[in-house]
Amino acid sequence: MGARTARLAAAGPRALAPVLPPFCTHSGSVFSNLFSNLLASADPIGSAAAGGQSLLDQAHVILGTPIGAAVQAGEAEALFGCGCFWGAEKGFWRLPGVVTTAVGYAGGTAPNPSYEQVCSGRTGHAEVVRVVWRQDRIDFSDLLKLFWECHDPTQGNRQGNDRGSQYRSAIFVDDPALLELAKASGQAYGAQLAGAGYGAISTEIARQPSFFYAEAYHQQYLAKPGSRPYCSAEPSGVLLGAFPGSHYLLPAQLWRAYDWSISHCVLRGENSPILVP
Repeated sequence: MGARTARLAAAGPRALAPVLPPFCTHSGSVFSNLFSNLLASADPIGSAAAGGQSLLDQAHVILGTPIGAAVQAGEAEALFGCGCFWGAEKGFWRLPGVVTTAVGYAGGTAPNPSYEQVCSGRTGHAEVVRVVWRQDRIDFSDLLKLFWECHDPTQGNRQGNDRGSQYRSAIFVDDPALLELAKASGQAYGAQLAGAGYGAISTEIARQPSFFYAEAYHQQYLAKPGSRPYCSAEPSGVLLGAFPGSHYLLPAQLWRAYDWSISHCVLRGENSPILVP
C-alpha cells in the first residue's frame, strides 16, 4: 500500500450510504438543504462499511476487484479530473487492462473532505477518478486519449452545466515518466484544439497529491440500481492523435465504443468492460 493510500486508511474510509439524488453535481442554486439533510442522515464518514467491511476492500461493482487495491508490480496508477466523476469513472472502468477504479477528491487543502464540503468550493479539491491499470495490456497513452476526448479541457472551473473548482480538468500522477507523457499529450491536444477553434486548455497536470476516497454511494454510481444517468461533460469531438512518447496498445476499433458525436455516449454505453478480439 502506498504512502498516500495508507494515509487514507488511517484517516478512516467512508461508510456505506444510500444512493442519493445528485443535488450537488449541478451549479450552486440546485445545491439544497435537502441534500445536506440526506448527507447528515447517511453518516458519510465512518471507519467501516456495512457488515464491518472497509471501504477500501469493497468490491468494484463491475470489475470485482477491491476499489482500494494497492498497485502491484507491472501496474501503475493516476488520478483524472474531467468534470463530474460519475461518468468519468464509467468511461475508465470499461477500458481493457484497467484493474480497478474509484472516485474521490484530490488537489485541495482540507484532509478527508466530505462531498458536501468539496461542493462548497472551500476545500479546493477536484472530483477525480483513481485508475489502476496493467501496463502490459493498456498504455498510459490510451488512458490519456480517453481523458482528453471525454470532456472539454478548455472550460476552466466548470464542465457543461456543472460549475465550480471541483469540476476542473486535472491529471495527477507520481511517476516522472508518466508525468512527462501527460504534459506532452496536453501540448499536442492543446494544439489540436486550437486548430479546431478552441481556447487554451486549463488542465492542471502535476504530481499526485493526497487522494481521499469519496463516500461509498458515489463509487461506480452509474452501475447501481436506481442511479440517475447524469453527466454534463462536453466532449469537443477532437480525437487525440500520436504525440511524443505515445505508445497506444488498445486497437483502433475499440474506440468506436466512444462515439463523441452521440450525446452522452458514455452514459448510453454498457457497464461491462469492452471486449477486445
